[in-house]
Amino acid sequence: MSDPHIQPGNRRSVLSLAVTSKSVLYAAYMPFLKGGGIFLPTNRAYRLGDEVFLLLQLMEDPAKLPIQGTVAWVTPADAQGGKQQGIGLRFGEDESSKSARAKIEQVVGGYLGSSRQTHTL
Repeated sequence: MSDPHIQPGNRRSVLSLAVTSKSVLYAAYMPFLKGGGIFLPTNRAYRLGDEVFLLLQLMEDPAKLPIQGTVAWVTPADAQGGKQQGIGLRFGEDESSKSARAKIEQVVGGYLGSSRQTHTL
């Protein structure tokens, strides 16, 4: 049963994601979203516009990148083509999110524009 006081875009949550390789990061990164974004595998229910705070760890770097964003993509459990269930998080306009995008693009630079399959398109 849903809470009538919670409207789409009003729910907030905190997630963390540890990316283990460049190919995994490439498959998750969503450069086509304004400001960038990343796919997060999850079986929790989200709605478009929900706010999410992400702590992202890239490969061997022990630092966690803080990213504030909103849900811009939802892949349901029964998605066609066997796509993994999860959400696409559109990065916010704050400096930490912009910095995280720059770091991600530095890591996957040579992969961008590739025809390799991703979690989204």
